[in-house]
Amino acid sequence: MSLSRDAAAPDLLFALLPDSGIAPDGPDTLAALAAALHAQYPNAVTLNLHPPLRDPQGRCRWWAAESPSVESLAAALPLLIQRLRAKAAKLGLPWQRVALAGVGDGALLALEAVQAEPELVGRVMSFAGGYLARPEHAPQDVCVHLLHGLEDQRFPYRRVVDAAQSLVDLGADVTADLLPHLDHGLHPALIDKALEQLRTFIPARLWRAAVVAAQQGERPAD
Repeated sequence: MSLSRDAAAPDLLFALLPDSGIAPDGPDTLAALAAALHAQYPNAVTLNLHPPLRDPQGRCRWWAAESPSVESLAAALPLLIQRLRAKAAKLGLPWQRVALAGVGDGALLALEAVQAEPELVGRVMSFAGGYLARPEHAPQDVCVHLLHGLEDQRFPYRRVVDAAQSLVDLGADVTADLLPHLDHGLHPALIDKALEQLRTFIPARLWRAAVVAAQQGERPAD
């Protein structure tokens, strides 16, 4: 786990989850995303949460098997949730000011975390990943941003489209951006699109609060 922050009091926490298969002493595969987030949000904290398991070659993994299962996901979620809540509490940030961003298996873990745990984060950015199974309920008050390459062979984009449609039908806050000519991975174009969504997509909970405030302002004085 690594933590970076500016001197000013933090106003956001971005927890970054890499894909499985990275070397623990190799290059930081999420460095470009962290740098882009800091450029747009100077007072944000970025927190790299590394997979806790190691395969026989010493590479980091979120689960022991090559592919995730219901059981391996259930085993991985509690530690992630505990680490995330502990860091948000240490920084004094409410869950609405916390976001999860994952790549590949990290994206799957991030998406399934907000399905399993209410009031964990306010936003999820899923790069080149998706759900283990078609979502059957919408995570309450969570903006879900799905970002994917159309040439991704490891996680076909059609599964992302299907999940996005399910979330829309369930009333979720969701965006789905499918970019051409991109294969599996954290591409600069996907990072740019994610930052655009963070800047421009207004959560439904804020719309509701604005409507309530407007209605209260229209009430005649006693």
